[in-house]
Amino acid sequence: MGSKQSDPEHGTSDSGMSDSPQEGKLSRSPDIIQLIDMASESVGGQILFATDDFFAPAENLIKSDSPSFKEHEYTEFGKWMDGWLTRRKRVPGHDWCVIKLGIQGVIRGFDVDVSYFTGDHAPRISIQAANVEDKEPEMPQRGVRTGTAATAEELEAIAELKSSDWDCLVPRTELQPGKPASGHNYFLVNSQQRWTHIRLNIFPDGGIARLRVYGTGQKDWAASNPQEPSDLVAIACGGACVGFSSAHFGHPNKMIGVGPPTSAADGWETARRLDRPPILENDENGILLVSGCEWAVFRLAHPGVITQIEIDTKYFKGNSPDSCKLDGCVLTTQEEEDMIRQKWDLPGHKWKPLLPVTKLPPNESHTFDSLTLELQDVVTHARLTISPDGGVSRLRLKGFPSSICLLRPREKSLMRLSVKGRFRSNL
Repeated sequence: MGSKQSDPEHGTSDSGMSDSPQEGKLSRSPDIIQLIDMASESVGGQILFATDDFFAPAENLIKSDSPSFKEHEYTEFGKWMDGWLTRRKRVPGHDWCVIKLGIQGVIRGFDVDVSYFTGDHAPRISIQAANVEDKEPEMPQRGVRTGTAATAEELEAIAELKSSDWDCLVPRTELQPGKPASGHNYFLVNSQQRWTHIRLNIFPDGGIARLRVYGTGQKDWAASNPQEPSDLVAIACGGACVGFSSAHFGHPNKMIGVGPPTSAADGWETARRLDRPPILENDENGILLVSGCEWAVFRLAHPGVITQIEIDTKYFKGNSPDSCKLDGCVLTTQEEEDMIRQKWDLPGHKWKPLLPVTKLPPNESHTFDSLTLELQDVVTHARLTISPDGGVSRLRLKGFPSSICLLRPREKSLMRLSVKGRFRSNL
Protein backbone atom coordinates (compact mmCIF):
# COMPACT_ATOMS: atom_id res chain seq x y z
CA MET A 1 0.00 0.00 0.00
CA GLY A 2 1.42 3.37 -1.00
CA SER A 3 2.09 5.95 1.67
CA LYS A 4 0.42 9.34 1.74
CA GLN A 5 1.80 12.43 3.35
CA SER A 6 -0.01 15.32 4.93
CA ASP A 7 1.12 18.36 6.85
CA PRO A 8 -2.06 20.45 6.93
CA GLU A 9 -0.64 22.62 9.69
CA HIS A 10 1.49 24.28 7.02
CA GLY A 11 -1.07 24.12 4.22
CA THR A 12 0.37 23.54 0.75
CA SER A 13 2.78 26.45 0.61
CA ASP A 14 6.49 25.76 0.24
CA SER A 15 7.44 29.15 1.63
CA GLY A 16 8.70 29.56 5.18
CA MET A 17 6.45 30.86 7.91
CA SER A 18 6.88 34.52 8.82
CA ASP A 19 6.56 36.24 12.17
CA SER A 20 4.28 38.94 10.78
CA PRO A 21 0.94 38.03 9.20
CA GLN A 22 0.70 37.94 5.44
CA GLU A 23 -2.55 38.57 3.65
CA GLY A 24 -4.59 35.45 2.97
CA LYS A 25 -5.32 34.44 -0.58
CA LEU A 26 -8.16 32.40 -2.05
CA SER A 27 -7.18 28.74 -2.02
CA ARG A 28 -8.66 25.65 -3.57
CA SER A 29 -6.72 23.45 -1.16
CA PRO A 30 -8.82 21.68 1.48
CA ASP A 31 -5.80 20.56 3.55
CA ILE A 32 -6.51 23.09 6.30
CA ILE A 33 -9.88 21.52 7.08
CA GLN A 34 -8.05 18.66 8.83
CA LEU A 35 -7.07 21.09 11.59
CA ILE A 36 -9.30 22.15 14.45
CA ASP A 37 -11.96 24.86 14.04
CA MET A 38 -10.75 27.29 16.70
CA ALA A 39 -13.92 29.41 16.55
CA SER A 40 -16.48 26.62 16.83
CA GLU A 41 -19.05 26.80 19.61
CA SER A 42 -18.06 23.22 20.45
CA VAL A 43 -14.65 24.42 21.72
CA GLY A 44 -15.93 27.58 23.39
CA GLY A 45 -16.01 30.05 20.49
CA GLN A 46 -18.23 33.05 21.16
CA ILE A 47 -19.76 35.94 19.23
CA LEU A 48 -18.96 39.12 21.15
CA PHE A 49 -20.55 41.63 18.80
CA ALA A 50 -22.37 42.02 15.48
CA THR A 51 -23.57 45.20 13.83
CA ASP A 52 -26.80 43.56 12.70
CA ASP A 53 -28.60 40.23 13.19
CA PHE A 54 -31.91 41.08 11.56
CA PHE A 55 -32.68 37.92 9.56
CA ALA A 56 -30.37 35.43 11.31
CA PRO A 57 -27.91 35.89 14.22
CA ALA A 58 -24.13 35.75 13.95
CA GLU A 59 -24.10 32.85 16.45
CA ASN A 60 -24.97 30.58 13.52
CA LEU A 61 -21.53 31.28 12.03
CA ILE A 62 -19.80 29.17 14.67
CA LYS A 63 -22.19 26.20 14.85
CA SER A 64 -20.30 22.92 14.70
CA ASP A 65 -22.71 21.23 12.29
CA SER A 66 -22.99 21.91 8.56
CA PRO A 67 -25.52 24.49 7.36
CA SER A 68 -28.98 23.30 6.35
CA PHE A 69 -31.86 24.69 4.33
CA LYS A 70 -35.62 24.66 5.00
CA GLU A 71 -37.38 25.65 1.83
CA HIS A 72 -40.72 26.65 3.33
CA GLU A 73 -39.53 27.95 6.74
CA TYR A 74 -40.10 31.63 7.58
CA THR A 75 -39.80 33.80 10.71
CA GLU A 76 -41.64 37.01 11.47
CA PHE A 77 -38.68 38.85 9.95
CA GLY A 78 -38.36 36.88 6.73
CA LYS A 79 -36.85 33.67 5.32
CA TRP A 80 -35.31 31.31 7.90
CA MET A 81 -31.61 30.95 7.14
CA ASP A 82 -28.95 28.83 8.82
CA GLY A 83 -26.19 31.42 9.04
CA TRP A 84 -25.61 35.11 9.72
CA LEU A 85 -27.84 37.30 7.57
CA THR A 86 -28.07 41.06 7.97
CA ARG A 87 -30.73 43.41 6.62
CA ARG A 88 -30.29 45.22 3.31
CA LYS A 89 -28.19 48.16 4.40
CA ARG A 90 -29.66 51.61 3.76
CA VAL A 91 -27.24 53.66 5.89
CA PRO A 92 -23.49 54.39 5.45
CA GLY A 93 -20.97 51.73 6.46
CA HIS A 94 -20.80 47.93 6.30
CA ASP A 95 -21.58 45.03 8.62
CA TRP A 96 -19.05 43.20 10.80
CA CYS A 97 -18.81 40.97 13.82
CA VAL A 98 -16.18 40.04 16.43
CA ILE A 99 -15.55 36.43 17.45
CA LYS A 100 -13.64 35.27 20.52
CA LEU A 101 -11.79 32.08 19.64
CA GLY A 102 -12.51 29.07 21.82
CA ILE A 103 -8.94 27.90 21.24
CA GLN A 104 -6.32 30.61 21.03
CA GLY A 105 -3.35 29.94 18.80
CA VAL A 106 -1.94 29.96 15.29
CA ILE A 107 -4.43 30.41 12.45
CA ARG A 108 -3.58 28.48 9.27
CA GLY A 109 -6.66 29.29 7.22
CA PHE A 110 -10.35 30.10 6.94
CA ASP A 111 -13.41 28.62 5.28
CA VAL A 112 -16.02 31.28 4.53
CA ASP A 113 -19.03 29.11 3.68
CA VAL A 114 -22.01 30.69 1.89
CA SER A 115 -23.94 27.45 1.31
CA TYR A 116 -27.65 28.03 0.59
CA PHE A 117 -27.22 31.80 0.51
CA THR A 118 -28.23 32.10 -3.14
CA GLY A 119 -29.17 35.66 -3.99
CA ASP A 120 -28.24 37.14 -0.63
CA HIS A 121 -24.69 36.07 0.23
CA ALA A 122 -22.19 38.74 1.25
CA PRO A 123 -20.39 39.73 -1.98
CA ARG A 124 -17.07 40.62 -0.30
CA ILE A 125 -15.32 39.93 3.00
CA SER A 126 -12.13 40.70 4.88
CA ILE A 127 -10.81 39.16 8.10
CA GLN A 128 -8.73 40.80 10.82
CA ALA A 129 -7.23 39.32 13.99
CA ALA A 130 -5.68 40.36 17.30
CA ASN A 131 -4.15 38.93 20.44
CA VAL A 132 -6.32 40.62 23.04
CA GLU A 133 -5.59 38.35 26.03
CA ASP A 134 -6.96 40.09 29.15
CA LYS A 135 -7.91 43.35 27.43
CA GLU A 136 -11.38 42.19 26.40
CA PRO A 137 -14.06 44.66 27.54
CA GLU A 138 -17.15 43.53 29.41
CA MET A 139 -19.77 43.09 26.71
CA PRO A 140 -23.56 43.15 27.22
CA GLN A 141 -25.26 39.75 26.97
CA ARG A 142 -26.40 39.21 23.40
CA GLY A 143 -29.49 37.11 24.12
CA VAL A 144 -32.00 36.55 21.29
CA ARG A 145 -30.76 38.65 18.38
CA THR A 146 -33.05 37.99 15.42
CA GLY A 147 -34.71 41.22 14.28
CA THR A 148 -32.18 43.45 16.05
CA ALA A 149 -29.14 45.63 15.38
CA ALA A 150 -26.26 46.60 17.69
CA THR A 151 -27.26 48.96 20.49
CA ALA A 152 -25.42 52.13 21.46
CA GLU A 153 -24.19 50.34 24.60
CA GLU A 154 -22.74 47.49 22.53
CA LEU A 155 -21.10 49.85 20.07
CA GLU A 156 -19.47 51.77 22.92
CA ALA A 157 -18.17 48.59 24.57
CA ILE A 158 -16.75 47.04 21.40
CA ALA A 159 -15.05 50.33 20.47
CA GLU A 160 -12.58 49.69 23.33
CA LEU A 161 -11.03 46.88 21.27
CA LYS A 162 -10.25 49.21 18.35
CA SER A 163 -10.87 46.23 16.09
CA SER A 164 -10.72 48.28 12.91
CA ASP A 165 -6.96 48.59 13.57
CA TRP A 166 -6.35 44.84 13.96
CA ASP A 167 -3.96 42.94 11.68
CA CYS A 168 -5.41 41.96 8.32
CA LEU A 169 -5.22 38.22 7.60
CA VAL A 170 -7.53 38.22 4.57
CA PRO A 171 -7.82 41.43 2.52
CA ARG A 172 -11.10 42.53 0.97
CA THR A 173 -11.97 39.70 -1.40
CA GLU A 174 -14.96 38.77 -3.51
CA LEU A 175 -16.69 35.54 -2.43
CA GLN A 176 -17.60 32.83 -4.91
CA PRO A 177 -21.15 31.53 -4.31
CA GLY A 178 -20.34 28.02 -5.55
CA LYS A 179 -23.13 25.45 -5.53
CA PRO A 180 -26.23 25.95 -3.33
CA ALA A 181 -25.18 23.20 -0.90
CA SER A 182 -21.42 23.76 -1.17
CA GLY A 183 -20.33 27.39 -1.09
CA HIS A 184 -16.87 27.03 0.46
CA ASN A 185 -14.29 29.80 0.07
CA TYR A 186 -10.91 28.73 1.47
CA PHE A 187 -8.17 31.16 2.46
CA LEU A 188 -4.67 30.21 3.64
CA VAL A 189 -2.88 32.32 6.24
CA ASN A 190 0.90 32.59 6.62
CA SER A 191 1.55 33.63 10.22
CA GLN A 192 3.08 32.15 13.35
CA GLN A 193 1.51 34.68 15.69
CA ARG A 194 -0.92 33.75 18.44
CA TRP A 195 -4.45 35.08 17.96
CA THR A 196 -7.35 35.26 20.41
CA HIS A 197 -10.03 37.22 18.50
CA ILE A 198 -11.03 37.78 14.89
CA ARG A 199 -13.15 40.38 13.15
CA LEU A 200 -15.17 39.32 10.10
CA ASN A 201 -16.11 42.19 7.80
CA ILE A 202 -18.76 41.82 5.10
CA PHE A 203 -19.14 44.44 2.38
CA PRO A 204 -21.63 45.93 2.55
CA ASP A 205 -24.19 43.43 3.94
CA GLY A 206 -25.67 39.99 3.27
CA GLY A 207 -25.24 36.47 4.57
CA ILE A 208 -22.63 33.86 5.44
CA ALA A 209 -23.55 30.36 6.58
CA ARG A 210 -20.42 29.35 8.51
CA LEU A 211 -16.99 30.71 9.33
CA ARG A 212 -14.37 28.07 10.11
CA VAL A 213 -11.09 29.24 11.63
CA TYR A 214 -8.61 26.40 11.14
CA GLY A 215 -5.35 26.21 13.06
CA THR A 216 -3.53 24.79 16.05
CA GLY A 217 -3.68 25.85 19.67
CA GLN A 218 -0.80 27.44 21.51
CA LYS A 219 -0.63 26.65 25.20
CA ASP A 220 1.14 28.81 27.76
CA TRP A 221 3.38 26.04 29.08
CA ALA A 222 5.12 28.32 31.58
CA ALA A 223 1.81 28.67 33.40
CA SER A 224 1.15 24.92 33.61
CA ASN A 225 1.49 23.05 36.91
CA PRO A 226 4.79 21.12 36.78
CA GLN A 227 3.34 18.50 39.14
CA GLU A 228 0.34 17.73 36.92
CA PRO A 229 0.72 15.79 33.64
CA SER A 230 -0.46 17.50 30.45
CA ASP A 231 -1.65 16.06 27.15
CA LEU A 232 1.47 16.71 25.10
CA VAL A 233 -0.10 15.85 21.73
CA ALA A 234 -3.44 17.71 22.00
CA ILE A 235 -4.21 19.80 18.94
CA ALA A 236 -5.66 22.45 21.25
CA CYS A 237 -2.17 22.86 22.74
CA GLY A 238 -0.30 22.80 19.43
CA GLY A 239 0.09 19.10 18.56
CA ALA A 240 -0.25 18.13 14.89
CA CYS A 241 -0.12 15.10 12.62
CA VAL A 242 2.85 15.46 10.27
CA GLY A 243 2.55 12.20 8.36
CA PHE A 244 0.41 9.10 7.91
CA SER A 245 0.06 5.99 5.76
CA SER A 246 -3.70 6.04 5.17
CA ALA A 247 -6.62 8.27 6.10
CA HIS A 248 -9.35 6.92 3.85
CA PHE A 249 -12.27 7.50 6.22
CA GLY A 250 -10.84 9.97 8.77
CA HIS A 251 -7.72 12.09 9.32
CA PRO A 252 -5.35 11.30 12.24
CA ASN A 253 -5.71 14.87 13.55
CA LYS A 254 -9.19 13.90 14.71
CA MET A 255 -7.59 11.61 17.31
CA ILE A 256 -6.01 14.57 19.09
CA GLY A 257 -9.12 16.73 18.96
CA VAL A 258 -11.01 18.42 21.80
CA GLY A 259 -13.21 16.44 24.18
CA PRO A 260 -14.49 12.87 23.90
CA PRO A 261 -15.32 11.42 20.46
CA THR A 262 -18.84 12.03 19.19
CA SER A 263 -19.13 9.25 16.58
CA ALA A 264 -17.10 6.95 14.34
CA ALA A 265 -16.65 9.95 12.03
CA ASP A 266 -14.72 11.69 14.81
CA GLY A 267 -11.52 9.66 14.59
CA TRP A 268 -8.78 8.23 12.40
CA GLU A 269 -9.88 5.38 10.17
CA THR A 270 -7.92 3.71 7.38
CA ALA A 271 -9.02 1.68 4.40
CA ARG A 272 -8.94 -2.11 4.70
CA ARG A 273 -5.51 -3.36 3.70
CA LEU A 274 -5.57 -5.41 0.52
CA ASP A 275 -2.61 -7.53 1.65
CA ARG A 276 -4.57 -9.22 4.43
CA PRO A 277 -4.03 -13.02 4.49
CA PRO A 278 -6.91 -15.03 3.00
CA ILE A 279 -7.24 -16.88 6.32
CA LEU A 280 -6.26 -15.07 9.51
CA GLU A 281 -4.30 -16.67 12.35
CA ASN A 282 -3.14 -15.54 15.82
CA ASP A 283 0.20 -15.91 17.54
CA GLU A 284 0.55 -17.34 21.06
CA ASN A 285 -0.41 -13.96 22.55
CA GLY A 286 -3.60 -13.62 20.53
CA ILE A 287 -2.13 -11.03 18.15
CA LEU A 288 -3.08 -11.41 14.48
CA LEU A 289 -0.29 -12.66 12.25
CA VAL A 290 -0.30 -10.04 9.49
CA SER A 291 2.56 -8.36 7.70
CA GLY A 292 0.96 -4.99 7.00
CA CYS A 293 0.19 -2.05 9.28
CA GLU A 294 -0.84 1.60 9.21
CA TRP A 295 0.78 4.52 11.03
CA ALA A 296 0.48 8.18 11.92
CA VAL A 297 3.27 10.49 13.16
CA PHE A 298 2.59 13.44 15.46
CA ARG A 299 4.70 16.42 16.43
CA LEU A 300 4.10 17.01 20.14
CA ALA A 301 2.78 20.38 21.23
CA HIS A 302 5.83 20.55 23.48
CA PRO A 303 8.81 18.18 23.85
CA GLY A 304 8.44 16.13 26.97
CA VAL A 305 8.42 12.84 28.84
CA ILE A 306 5.34 10.75 28.07
CA THR A 307 4.24 8.81 31.15
CA GLN A 308 0.71 7.66 30.27
CA ILE A 309 -0.92 6.69 26.98
CA GLU A 310 -4.66 6.71 26.34
CA ILE A 311 -5.97 5.05 23.17
CA ASP A 312 -9.74 5.11 22.66
CA THR A 313 -11.56 2.93 20.12
CA LYS A 314 -15.03 4.15 21.13
CA TYR A 315 -17.58 3.84 18.28
CA PHE A 316 -15.22 1.57 16.36
CA LYS A 317 -17.08 -1.68 17.05
CA GLY A 318 -16.52 -3.78 13.94
CA ASN A 319 -13.60 -1.85 12.55
CA SER A 320 -11.09 -1.30 15.36
CA PRO A 321 -7.45 -2.37 14.94
CA ASP A 322 -6.34 -5.74 16.26
CA SER A 323 -3.30 -4.28 17.99
CA CYS A 324 -1.19 -1.14 18.28
CA LYS A 325 2.18 0.15 19.42
CA LEU A 326 3.64 3.60 20.10
CA ASP A 327 7.18 4.88 19.54
CA GLY A 328 8.84 8.22 20.14
CA CYS A 329 11.88 10.07 18.82
CA VAL A 330 13.70 13.41 18.97
CA LEU A 331 13.88 15.41 15.75
CA THR A 332 15.08 18.90 14.95
CA THR A 333 12.95 21.15 12.77
CA GLN A 334 15.20 20.38 9.81
CA GLU A 335 15.01 16.63 10.42
CA GLU A 336 11.21 16.78 10.52
CA GLU A 337 11.15 18.60 7.19
CA ASP A 338 13.49 15.95 5.75
CA MET A 339 11.25 13.16 7.04
CA ILE A 340 8.14 14.69 5.49
CA ARG A 341 9.92 14.78 2.12
CA GLN A 342 11.17 11.20 2.64
CA LYS A 343 7.69 9.98 3.65
CA TRP A 344 8.89 9.19 7.16
CA ASP A 345 11.45 6.59 6.15
CA LEU A 346 13.21 7.06 9.48
CA PRO A 347 15.81 4.46 10.54
CA GLY A 348 14.37 2.05 13.07
CA HIS A 349 16.99 2.78 15.71
CA LYS A 350 15.79 6.39 15.91
CA TRP A 351 12.45 5.30 17.37
CA LYS A 352 12.26 4.49 21.07
CA PRO A 353 9.44 2.17 22.23
CA LEU A 354 6.82 3.87 24.41
CA LEU A 355 4.22 1.09 24.19
CA PRO A 356 4.97 -2.44 22.94
CA VAL A 357 2.61 -4.32 20.61
CA THR A 358 -0.65 -4.45 22.55
CA LYS A 359 -4.05 -5.99 21.83
CA LEU A 360 -6.69 -3.29 21.26
CA PRO A 361 -10.31 -4.34 21.97
CA PRO A 362 -13.08 -2.43 20.15
CA ASN A 363 -15.29 0.38 21.48
CA GLU A 364 -13.27 0.95 24.66
CA SER A 365 -10.93 3.50 26.19
CA HIS A 366 -7.55 1.99 27.08
CA THR A 367 -4.94 3.49 29.41
CA PHE A 368 -1.34 2.27 29.49
CA ASP A 369 1.78 3.25 31.40
CA SER A 370 4.50 4.41 29.07
CA LEU A 371 7.87 2.68 29.03
CA THR A 372 9.38 6.11 29.68
CA LEU A 373 8.48 5.64 33.33
CA GLU A 374 11.68 3.61 33.30
CA LEU A 375 13.60 5.18 30.42
CA GLN A 376 12.71 8.81 31.25
CA ASP A 377 13.32 9.86 27.64
CA VAL A 378 12.33 13.22 26.23
CA VAL A 379 10.66 12.97 22.82
CA THR A 380 9.47 15.52 20.26
CA HIS A 381 7.49 13.18 17.99
CA ALA A 382 5.36 10.08 18.48
CA ARG A 383 4.29 7.40 16.00
CA LEU A 384 1.14 5.34 16.52
CA THR A 385 1.13 2.09 14.56
CA ILE A 386 -2.02 -0.01 14.20
CA SER A 387 -2.26 -3.52 12.80
CA PRO A 388 -3.53 -4.40 10.34
CA ASP A 389 -5.88 -1.41 9.83
CA GLY A 390 -9.03 0.14 11.32
CA GLY A 391 -10.07 3.12 13.39
CA VAL A 392 -9.04 4.94 16.59
CA SER A 393 -11.14 7.76 18.01
CA ARG A 394 -8.75 9.41 20.48
CA LEU A 395 -5.04 9.48 21.35
CA ARG A 396 -3.89 11.20 24.55
CA LEU A 397 -0.21 11.31 25.49
CA LYS A 398 -0.01 12.50 29.08
CA GLY A 399 3.29 13.60 30.49
CA PHE A 400 5.55 16.43 31.54
CA PRO A 401 6.89 19.15 29.24
CA SER A 402 10.62 19.68 29.09
CA SER A 403 12.70 22.68 28.16
CA ILE A 404 14.54 21.61 25.05
CA CYS A 405 16.60 23.41 22.43
CA LEU A 406 16.88 21.62 19.10
CA LEU A 407 18.81 23.73 16.62
CA ARG A 408 19.14 23.00 12.93
CA PRO A 409 22.41 21.14 12.22
CA ARG A 410 23.53 23.84 9.80
CA GLU A 411 23.21 26.46 12.55
CA LYS A 412 25.02 24.69 15.35
CA SER A 413 25.57 21.12 16.38
CA LEU A 414 24.02 21.41 19.81
CA MET A 415 21.21 19.81 21.75
CA ARG A 416 20.24 20.94 25.23
CA LEU A 417 17.74 19.05 27.32
CA SER A 418 16.32 19.54 30.77
CA VAL A 419 13.18 18.07 32.27
CA LYS A 420 10.84 19.50 34.86
CA GLY A 421 10.34 17.83 38.19
CA ARG A 422 11.71 14.36 38.83
CA PHE A 423 12.41 13.42 35.22
CA ARG A 424 15.82 13.53 33.58
CA SER A 425 16.79 13.14 29.98
CA ASN A 426 18.41 9.86 29.07
CA LEU A 427 19.60 11.02 25.67
